[in-house]
Amino acid sequence: MTFRVMIAVLAMLAMPFVAVAQNGPLRIEITEGVVEPMPFAAPDFVAESTAANEFAEQLARVVVSDLQGTGLFREVPRAAYISQITSFDAPVQYADWKAVNAQALVTGAVNVNGTTLSVKFRVYDVFSGTEIGSGLQFAGTTQGWRRMAHKVADQVYARITGEQPYFDSRVVYVAEQGPKDKRLKRLAIMDYDGANVQFLTGSEHLVLAPRFSPTGDRVLYTSYETGFPRIYLLDVGSVQRRVLESQEGSMSFAPRFSPDGRTVVYSLARGGNTDIYRMDITSGTSARLTSAPSIETAPSYSPDGTRIVFESDRSGSQQIYIMGANGGEPKRISFGQGRYGTPVWSPRGDLIAFTKQSKGRFHIGVMKTDGSEERLLTASFLDEGPTWSPNGRVIMFTRETQGASGKASLYSVDISGRNLKPIPTTGGASDPSWSPLQR
Repeated sequence: MTFRVMIAVLAMLAMPFVAVAQNGPLRIEITEGVVEPMPFAAPDFVAESTAANEFAEQLARVVVSDLQGTGLFREVPRAAYISQITSFDAPVQYADWKAVNAQALVTGAVNVNGTTLSVKFRVYDVFSGTEIGSGLQFAGTTQGWRRMAHKVADQVYARITGEQPYFDSRVVYVAEQGPKDKRLKRLAIMDYDGANVQFLTGSEHLVLAPRFSPTGDRVLYTSYETGFPRIYLLDVGSVQRRVLESQEGSMSFAPRFSPDGRTVVYSLARGGNTDIYRMDITSGTSARLTSAPSIETAPSYSPDGTRIVFESDRSGSQQIYIMGANGGEPKRISFGQGRYGTPVWSPRGDLIAFTKQSKGRFHIGVMKTDGSEERLLTASFLDEGPTWSPNGRVIMFTRETQGASGKASLYSVDISGRNLKPIPTTGGASDPSWSPLQR
């Protein structure tokens, strides 16, 4: 059919971050220069109750991991600290933090009352000696302490970069187990950093391509439990599901939500032809959007819901096209050498991520919505299944290794092409879909 569900890479205009000089407000800005991560310090949070002691270090460590994981921040080694934070309200000894070259300081306090955990924090510009983020307070359960840490890291990231954050989010993916010729696949969900894994389906039936709803409470996916691919809609909280699309003698797959969550766009193969359809989730009413004697698949809405990007081989090779949300004559936007697939629109609306196969290699790339300024971010034996972070700065995708085992793993890369790194998972993992920020 085309080369396998290929991935896309999210991007902005490949302009890395650097820290602003001490003369101005503390801020990481986008420039065309070389990236020098901002040094920061994040001591253990202050425990304001005995029960909070076990969380004081853990919270700070997750905040540090989130910030360092962006490639934009560098933690000052704790062994270098001169001052210690023993009281959340005590004056900050800026000279001590300047001496260890910390440009930013993050302090926090945690309290536990029964099963309720509350966290507050502050962010300081060390060189100007000012507080730039006053203590927002988050409350939740002790079991949700990691989420509280992600919320703190989100606020620190937003204050220093001026960008929308992405740490308090989740990823749904296909968890894989077993040898390549008998691989079991089931849906799983985890925090964006690989923690708190939960399984959403059993491993009895092959599942593919899970996709989050715009509110993060539902997931679309394709299952082969009837012997033919069918689209299912699953409620993440209750894990209840239902068949969303089923037509006698047809195969449906590659679903995605519209930005308002009321409509699903998908591919339907029938009579030897594959076209793109749209369905109203509530009524089940469907409409055919393409009608060409070619394979049209992998549709993805623009953030404003007015256009759909998809892949098609109508030109003789796999390329990327854009059409209106109601169908109409599509416009081809990919013209480079090689084949293009699985286009995904950035949450910002300015870029389209894609997978490109050329000269025996797979690449994750991005281009503007008119097809200009194509950039390749990765190269590998097989990279596929891209998904955008909520803020449009990072892309997660599947990377499969060469050889008999062919293990699939999740990786992420910044839209500048920097900071390529694996995402820790138990066993194989593929087809990620990144949620919006949790509510």
